[in-house]
Amino acid sequence: MFGLDTGLTILLILCLFAACAFEFINGFHDTANAVATVIYTHSLKPRIAVVYSGFWNFIGVYFGGIAVAMGIVNLLPVEALVDANMSHGIAMIMSLIFTAILWNLGTWYFGIPVSSSHTLIGSIFGVGLAYMFLPGSQGVALNWTKVEDVGLSLLISPLIGFFATLLLMRALKLIIKNKKLFKKPPVDKAPPFWIRSIMVLTCTAVSFSHGSNDGQKGVGLIMMILIGIVPGYFALDAAKKPANLKSNLTQIELVMHTIDTSKIDATSKSCILKINNKIDSLTGIIANNKSFDQISKDKHFEIRKDIILISKTTDKLLASFSADKNVLSQEKVKLLKQNVASLKTNTEFAPWWVILMISLSLGIGTMVGWRRIVVTIGEKIGKTSLNYAQGAASQFIAATTISASSMLGLPVSTTHVLSSGIAGSMVAENGRKNLQGKTLKNIGIAWVVTLPVTTVLSGSIFLLLRWIIS
Repeated sequence: MFGLDTGLTILLILCLFAACAFEFINGFHDTANAVATVIYTHSLKPRIAVVYSGFWNFIGVYFGGIAVAMGIVNLLPVEALVDANMSHGIAMIMSLIFTAILWNLGTWYFGIPVSSSHTLIGSIFGVGLAYMFLPGSQGVALNWTKVEDVGLSLLISPLIGFFATLLLMRALKLIIKNKKLFKKPPVDKAPPFWIRSIMVLTCTAVSFSHGSNDGQKGVGLIMMILIGIVPGYFALDAAKKPANLKSNLTQIELVMHTIDTSKIDATSKSCILKINNKIDSLTGIIANNKSFDQISKDKHFEIRKDIILISKTTDKLLASFSADKNVLSQEKVKLLKQNVASLKTNTEFAPWWVILMISLSLGIGTMVGWRRIVVTIGEKIGKTSLNYAQGAASQFIAATTISASSMLGLPVSTTHVLSSGIAGSMVAENGRKNLQGKTLKNIGIAWVVTLPVTTVLSGSIFLLLRWIIS
């Protein structure tokens, strides 16, 4: 398979299976985020709810785009993904997956809603930090710009969930006169059709958005595996044409030549020189090849590195020009951004079978193991039972927040956005006294410790595996 010997082929298959297992666990670990409210308001029966949610999780992964997946891949620099010793790449992948699975299973067993996003990202941080302890290392192997973006999104999203739901609940109480929405759901019958429709609709939205965000992390994980182990086949999108890449490079180079270097500083000049050098290098590799398959496999990762470097350097250059509008016209800036975006499509992709594999893993996982965390979400955050308005408001805010994050390519925690939204709805109803301190304390502690625990665990496993391999 992919030119690997039998041993490496087996390891690749094991890595892919483990990534699917992580996404399967993610499914039943996070099921409560979408189904707790419809179950506790008796809008859907439990089994119907989890199957329904599983279906929409599948749809969310398959049609939700790959922006979040590429955000996960880009947390580690390209050099960290490919090592001259392929076993080192396998050590990196296995340490990520083992850590994520262990922490997810442990917290699920105790019924603690913990973010699979935090878990996976903490594992990636651990590997990146562990690189500084390797012989000959030049420091931490992390893309700090992307780390800052991800860290900020994980920090802010639960606050948005809490305060936005609190405000929405208070607005609903002022606007809606029908008090049925704010009463405890009767245990012996389903809600009226219009209420039930709202609950099912918000459940659908959360399930789809969960798939489009959380599911994409699994896609990103598998792409890290494929790029790390068989870069000759997955460093570039083989469906793209070198001719289009060459056209983008030509347009970028033409814009570079229009810049008056007498008006810019030394740093900007260095950026232009670096971009032009990489364009020359890439043009030489591409030559007159009609497809990437005609280019030597060992050149594919080099092409990927150059494309990413051109993209990052162009962003840095444009940032330095932002204060001086006379250096580059808006028309040239737009042309440059369009061609860089087109350039990146050669590296930012996921094969259809990868998306399908993760879609199935998440969708099937959603249909099992749901009860433990559903009980925590539905019964143990507030002291009173979840009413219709609280369920609908928290799910609406969660779906909106997650969908916005997915469009921006930022991973967020569905678990923490929704559970903080439910907490906000409880406060809106009866103030802080309506919250169960013990449950919130457990969720808060898990939220705080997940990143450091998974970072240390992943880094330690990585260093141990590297030592064993060496």
